[in-house]
Amino acid sequence: MEQRAFNISFIILKEEINKLIRSFLNGKALGLNGILNKVFKVVVLIIAKDLAKIASYCFINEIILKNLKEFITVVLCKERKKYYFLLSSYKLIIFKNMLVKVLEKHVVNIMLKAVEEYRLLL
Repeated sequence: MEQRAFNISFIILKEEINKLIRSFLNGKALGLNGILNKVFKVVVLIIAKDLAKIASYCFINEIILKNLKEFITVVLCKERKKYYFLLSSYKLIIFKNMLVKVLEKHVVNIMLKAVEEYRLLL
């Protein structure tokens, strides 16, 4: 069986950061940092270069900072449910750090590219 290498760059470009953040939905919940996605899309024009450096550093050194691993989960009761002792009567909302969302989305994009290139799902 032929094996091919899939080259992954550990450097994340400023343009990639901009693209990833623009793809976030405006109506979504806040992250741990308390910044709305809508606001973050405007601010990222100024801080994209620094975010790209931080993200690249995390990938190159194979680390995720401890505070980036933290998240808050809120449990909400769904309205008009008959039995609240069932798990399906509740909804979980997870608040994550915005940089983690960007890093996760970048990794997913790399994986999707590999799946397409190597036709792994056919």
